[in-house]
Amino acid sequence: MSEERRLAVLRAIVQDYVRTSEPVGSKSLVERHHFGVSAATVRNDMALLEEEGLIHAPHTSAGRVPTDAGYRLFVDRLSAVKPMSPAEREAIGGFLRGAVDLDDVVDRTVRLLASLTHQVAVVQYPSLTRSTVRHIELVPLGRERLMVILIANTGRVEQRVVDIARTLDDERSAALVSAVRRELLVEAAGRSFPEASTRLRSLPERFEPADRDMVRTILRTLDDALSEEREERVVLAGTSNLARFGADFPLTIAPVLEALEEHVVLLKLFGQLGAGRVGGVAVTIGHENQHEGLAGASVVSTTYGSGSESVAGLGVLGPTRMDYPTAMASVRAVARYVSELLEP
Repeated sequence: MSEERRLAVLRAIVQDYVRTSEPVGSKSLVERHHFGVSAATVRNDMALLEEEGLIHAPHTSAGRVPTDAGYRLFVDRLSAVKPMSPAEREAIGGFLRGAVDLDDVVDRTVRLLASLTHQVAVVQYPSLTRSTVRHIELVPLGRERLMVILIANTGRVEQRVVDIARTLDDERSAALVSAVRRELLVEAAGRSFPEASTRLRSLPERFEPADRDMVRTILRTLDDALSEEREERVVLAGTSNLARFGADFPLTIAPVLEALEEHVVLLKLFGQLGAGRVGGVAVTIGHENQHEGLAGASVVSTTYGSGSESVAGLGVLGPTRMDYPTAMASVRAVARYVSELLEP
């Protein structure tokens, strides 16, 4: 029972400190919470928590604040991420469903996360290297031009216009374009970009010699879209929220701002999530973050994607004095809705 009570005292200290930003004393704990024991007993529990390195005194006062280890135990002992209310879920879904394309999805997502959590929101653009082919379309444009359209499972659309050294306005050419489109989909649809690129190499041999140059031109254009290296990108919103928590960071918020400017740091954070199933929420606290500039910050993140395959990450960053249950619930809910939007 005493161990359970100590965990309850730690939980109360975290909750009160997050809410008030003031060190928490035994007297206020007894007044605000119903432990069913005396203030002396609570003081003893606090002393044990301090010995275990879970709380500490920031200065010579009776109050205590959580350490990184204290926050970690608090997060690990959360029985479940609190569900969002039906009204909150509907608001999230309605806001994101209004997006018109992938860029709009990312922009709405990052702004929504910053608004829900009052932290810095970070959303990673889907990586083409982890994408699969959803659809390929060929659209004749005039007599000798063809638009090649590649649609990924992430919603990303690549369009290329190519010159074909033959006319495309007769019935035979229309039938040929249709046949090439059909074969492209048979070999590429549902497959990763690298796999699709490999499977399409032998496609010209399936057509008449007179038609192979056109097929090769289409394949070169498509292969450029499939194999082109793209700079990984992240989008941020709510950076100004850091100013509200300036006192929570050691010395200044400058190291955190510098880390945010280095997008490679954020991409590494998402990379540490791995390619696991969508839905799990990761929390890194204080010195658990490998980048020195984030030693006073916490990051709550997850992955999103199509089906069970993750294609990118999203999350929020703020001080260790963070409302973890709300941040975790918001990140998980938003990721779920974004994933649903990416479904075919």
